[in-house]
Amino acid sequence: MIEEELRRAAFGDSPDLDVWSALSAPDSRSRWLAAVVLGGQGHYAAAATTLDALRHDPDPVIASLSLSTRASHHRQLGAHHLARRLDGAALSRVQSADRDDQDGIDAAGARTDALLGLAADSLGAQRLGEARGLLARVETHSWRSEVRRGWVTAEIELASGHAEAAVAPAEAAYGVATSRKALRHELKSALVLGTSLVVWGTPDGLNRGVELVECELNHSAAKGLHPLIWPSALVLVGHAPTVGAVAIDRATEALSCVLRRADAVSRQVALESPWVPTGLLRSGEPPNADPQMNFLTD
Repeated sequence: MIEEELRRAAFGDSPDLDVWSALSAPDSRSRWLAAVVLGGQGHYAAAATTLDALRHDPDPVIASLSLSTRASHHRQLGAHHLARRLDGAALSRVQSADRDDQDGIDAAGARTDALLGLAADSLGAQRLGEARGLLARVETHSWRSEVRRGWVTAEIELASGHAEAAVAPAEAAYGVATSRKALRHELKSALVLGTSLVVWGTPDGLNRGVELVECELNHSAAKGLHPLIWPSALVLVGHAPTVGAVAIDRATEALSCVLRRADAVSRQVALESPWVPTGLLRSGEPPNADPQMNFLTD
C-alpha cells in the first residue's frame, strides 16, 4: 500500500480500509500508520504487536508516536496507569519541535501527542490540576493536534463539572475535523461535542447532542469503528428513550468485539477497570461508571 492510502485510512475518509498488508511494509512510517488504522477499528492486539516493535525504531519521531499510540489504546481500555508510562517515554524521545508534516507526523506532532496523552492520563487518575498544567504546555502545529487538544480540553471541563465550558473546545475540534474530512476524527469529535451538549442539558443543546451522537453511532457502526460504538451507545441511554434498549445491545456487542481483539494484558486490565463498563458483558446493564464523563481519549 502507498503512504497516501494509509494516510487516508488513518486521517482521512477511509477509516475502514483493509490495511493488514501494510504491517509488513519496509518503512516504519507505513507500519505505524497501519497500526493507527487497526487501533481505530479495535484490532488492539494486532496494533500492539507492531507498535511495541516500533517503539525501538531509530527514527525518534516514529518511536515516540508509536509509544503514544500504544498509550492511547491502553487508555481506551481504562488502563491510564499503563498509558502514563508510555506517554512519558514518548515525550522523552523527541528533543526538538521541528514541524514539516501536515498530519503532525513530525517532532512537534509527536511532542504534542505525548503531552496530550499525559494530560488525559492525569484526567483518568482524577488529577485535574495536573491535567490542566500539562494541557497548558501544548502547542499545536497541525490540524490533528488542534482536534485532539479540543477533545482533552472538553473532557477536563466535563470532569470539572463545567459542561458549558466544554462545548466551545468540542465545537472547535468538530469544525476542524469536519473541514479536513478526517472521518474517524470527525466522528470522535461529534461524540465529544454531543456528550458535552447532553451533559450541559439545555433543551436545544440536549436535542442537538442526542442527534449528533446518534448519527455518529450509526456512522461508526457502518465503518466498523468499534472503540467509538460502545461509548456512543451508552451516552444515548437515558437521553434517547426510543433507542435506549437498542443502544445497550449495540454497546454490548461492540465492547465484546473490542475485548476479543485485545491482547491478554489489555483485556484483563479492561475487565478490572472502573472506566470500562464491562458489567454490560455480564448483566446487560451499564455499571456505575459514567460514560458521559469519560471518552478514553485517543
